[in-house]
Amino acid sequence: MNKYDLVSKIELFAPLETAEKWDCSGWIVETSKKDIQRIMLALTITDDVVNQAKAQNCDMIISHHPLFQVPMDYRDINMYCSHTNLDLANGGTTDTLIDKLQKFGLKIHNIESAPLDFVRYVNTDISVNDFLMILSKISAGIRYTNPQNIKRLFKIAFCAGSGTEFIANAAQNGADALVTGDLKFHTALESPIMVFDIGHFESEIQVLNVFKSLISEDAEVIYAKEESPFIFINI
Repeated sequence: MNKYDLVSKIELFAPLETAEKWDCSGWIVETSKKDIQRIMLALTITDDVVNQAKAQNCDMIISHHPLFQVPMDYRDINMYCSHTNLDLANGGTTDTLIDKLQKFGLKIHNIESAPLDFVRYVNTDISVNDFLMILSKISAGIRYTNPQNIKRLFKIAFCAGSGTEFIANAAQNGADALVTGDLKFHTALESPIMVFDIGHFESEIQVLNVFKSLISEDAEVIYAKEESPFIFINI
């Protein structure tokens, strides 16, 4: 399929104009090759992912995370990313995280979201311990704060990736907790609500299935072999 027709399907789902101004969503590398037969999907483009794509004769890499600088040896394969616009899309990054947790047993009464909002609010009724058990099915390393010693959760805010900047908004909107990644020490110390840090990678990896659903009828899709850079140990 023509690569521009293929990308138009992604942009119809996650319009480029909704991306943050600082973001680099869109084409990262455009080669002269336009007919796309095989695509590698990746959360993040790395040397290893590029090597995987070339070894498997992929014509293109589609990723969630952008490259802000492109090494010279990356410029012989088409690359496209959908980042903050995919985060904002209905059915995008955070929604795929919530869907996965539902499959593992999270019971939801309803989901609240505003147009062009990175955060989703889930109304539920679950104990903290049961929620931790569900989160553990998608993340090997979970950190959390509990400044109010909450036992049950009735409203949970979700922001896949790095979303601790939304803690204050989540608290103002009545959330008992925020689920995200990349929690820092002082942010944790000052948080007025629970914050579950399930890892940046773990919270976003499900979104690759969105790419597949959009383009798999038009090209062969291969998932890159990727893992979180962090290693967790049990002693």
